[in-house]
Amino acid sequence: MTAITESKILIMATDGFEEVELTTPLEKLRAAGATVHVATLDGDKIKGWDQDHWSIDVPGDLKIADVNVEDYDAIVLPGGQINPDLLRVEDDAINVIKGFVSHGKIVAAICHAPWLLIEAGVVEGREMTSFKSIRTDLKNAGATVVDKEVAISNGIITSRNPDDLDAFVAKIIEEVKEGDHARKAA
Repeated sequence: MTAITESKILIMATDGFEEVELTTPLEKLRAAGATVHVATLDGDKIKGWDQDHWSIDVPGDLKIADVNVEDYDAIVLPGGQINPDLLRVEDDAINVIKGFVSHGKIVAAICHAPWLLIEAGVVEGREMTSFKSIRTDLKNAGATVVDKEVAISNGIITSRNPDDLDAFVAKIIEEVKEGDHARKAA
């Protein structure tokens, strides 16, 4: 068992993240006692998207290229259409995800963020969910697609949309508390 207050969690995002899909996990995980860092492409602030318009800036703590996977217990990948679409062509971002999976760390992706998991090649054979419009992408990449608020498969947590945030964050906390347990890399 790992105390959430002893955990370190990384949120990786860029401009165009769906505001609540970053801010809700950030606030709830910090409120639970976790140390949470935000990694961005240049280590600087990023601009959120709120349903149909640009919104708040969130400060970055470090560059994605400088992430040391071994420093963290979990990674959270917010969605929105723009953010994961921009990140999935960034080698550093994909390598971070691959590193979390290969080290048996918790990976949590919501909404359109499973696009990043597809790009990292870690969805085949896993039960996953996502925003409705990318479920065919998941299926074509080999995932077993379900329509429920949270799916977890071998250390990867996925959720559909902002309505699922409470269950999504609760599952992240539960998995972090479970601590290290055998997870095979995809």
